[in-house]
Formats: sequence, structure tokens, C-alpha cells
Amino acid sequence: MDPLTHALSGALLARIAARTRIPSQSQSEQNIALPLRLQIAAGFAAAAFPDVDFALRLIDTLTYLNWHQGPTHSLILLPLWAWLLAWLFSWLTQRRYSWKLFFLPACLGIAIHIAGDLITSYGLMLFAPFSTERFSLPLVFVIDPWFSLIIVAGLVISWRYPRQRIAAITALASLCGYVFFLWTLHQQAVEIAIRYADAQALPKAHITVLPQPLSPFHWKIIVQHDETYHLADMNLRQSQGQHQATWLLSKMTAAYRPILENNWHIQQQFGDDSTNKTRIREAWLSPAFESFRVFAQFPILERTDTSELGLCIWFYDLRFKFPELPPSFRYGVCRQDDLSDWQMVRRRGLFYID
Repeated sequence: MDPLTHALSGALLARIAARTRIPSQSQSEQNIALPLRLQIAAGFAAAAFPDVDFALRLIDTLTYLNWHQGPTHSLILLPLWAWLLAWLFSWLTQRRYSWKLFFLPACLGIAIHIAGDLITSYGLMLFAPFSTERFSLPLVFVIDPWFSLIIVAGLVISWRYPRQRIAAITALASLCGYVFFLWTLHQQAVEIAIRYADAQALPKAHITVLPQPLSPFHWKIIVQHDETYHLADMNLRQSQGQHQATWLLSKMTAAYRPILENNWHIQQQFGDDSTNKTRIREAWLSPAFESFRVFAQFPILERTDTSELGLCIWFYDLRFKFPELPPSFRYGVCRQDDLSDWQMVRRRGLFYID
């Protein structure tokens, strides 16, 4: 999920949980309730914190890709991060307020960030540092305007009526309802994939459905059988195709076809050229390509070419290929001749993070 939506969701949850009681004169400094603005600010900042792992890009992009949503998104480490943030917030207020007062909004901010990323397709290391296994329930695309607008509406109304938290509670309930709606679409896409796998007699096929940009009704369906991908970009709402599109976003939208069009196509993980598959597999399994193999969940050959680097074999991950756009995070291995070692290379993409 995008960083701003994460931060706003932390502010919303902190607003719901905020203590607004005015302390009595007998209360100690340690028990003074935080001003509402500081509770909301702490939730906002804490919900942005887990994406601090973006700094790993200073090492290299693949290190970042392999460790993004790692330890900073761990449920095991959540109390530690919240404690550190609480101490930082206390220090920033010149210790006027105890770190203990910041601990709850910090916990809530990190927790809702984890929950927000859990329903995207990237995957979180929820149990780091004890396990690097990733978990996800892909329901929402990383940028979802409806998701963000619900949060913004709740915060704006809460700002207009600062003594009432009903707007924030309603916004959170609406978010839960929206996520449930996305889950029903997810299940619909899974059922389409199961029917297709059964019709094609694909035993033990691995089914994945991924939310896509521009509409909650857009889904990418991947049915993987051995080294073959059966793919469909579907619009679960449309009953008939759209008219000819002329500009980029409309072309992207038009690529997601109605269910009845049975818009399936087949791609081989290592390409269709049987004479070249041995070399492509060798490149894929080369030690130089290990970090990309760790990252890619649905790797597929993009192309082979020859340049000043020699023979180059390029791959990308199907998770990051969208209609009308070049794939993101394209990596390959190159060598000058059959006696040379493979060397990993990177191809820049359309977006800055590529």
C-alpha cells in the first residue's frame, strides 16, 4: 500500500483509540493524557515507519526487494519498534510526555500498516527474525483510491468534529466492509480459475489471483502447471467488451476483459524455443542470479538478446506486469561466451523504483 495511505490509516486508528479525558490536578506527569493532536501525529508517523526499509535501496534494488516488508513488518518485532518510536516521540517533546503515553498509538500505527500490507500481493515476513516466510491475502492493489478516500473522509469529518470519534469509527467500519467486498471478488476470481483448471485437465495446478490497478473489479488470474502459465486479465463487472480505447489509462482498462470472453493465454516460463531452453535454464540457475530467483514468485522469460555484454537472457515477475506497460524489476544474466561466467544485469523500467 502506498506510504501516504498507510500513514493516514495510522492517524485514523489513533483517533479512534485516543484518550480525550482531562486529567485531574492530582495526576502525575507520567499519567497526563496526550493532547489529541499528538496521539494522532504519533499514529500517523508510526504507520509510516515500517517502510523505512526503503533505505535498503542504498545497497541495491534486489536487496531492497528481497527484504522489503521484512523485519520492520514483523508481528514479533512490533513491540520493539513501538517502544523505540515511543522513546523517540517522547524525546521530540523534550520529555514533557512519558514514552508510555506514546506506546499505544505507536503500536496501533505499526499494526494497521502491517494489516494494510497483508492484503496486498507482495507478502510480509510476519514472523521475522525467526522465519523469512512471506504471508499475504491479495485483496487490494497497492494504490487504491477508494481505500484512501474512505480514510481521508473519516479524518476530515473527525477534524471538523474533534470531540466525537464516531466519524473515525464509521470510516474504519467502512474500510472493513470494503475489504470484505474485495474478498468476495477474490473468491469469484478463484472460482473462475478453478473452473478453467478443471476444464483444461490441469491436475495439481497452482492458482493465484492478484488485484490490479484502476478498478477493484480488475484481476490477474494465474494458473500455473509445471512450467506453464495460463493467464487471464479479467474485469469481473463487465458483461461485454469496451469500445476502442485511445489513451493509456483507457487502453489499460480495456485490457481487462469480461468473464464471458474467456480471455486466457498461455506462456511458458522458459519460452517457446525448445532448442534454446537448455541455455535459458542454465542462465536461470546460475549462482549470479540467486537473488532474483529468491525475489521472483512467477518468473518468466522476457527475451534473449546480444549486446556489448554478450548473450543476455532477461526475466521478470508476472506480479509486476500490467497491460500496456513494460514490466517492472527486469533482470537478466549475460556472458561473453560459453566459457565465461554469467553476470547479473538490470534493465531500467518505467517507474523510478525500477
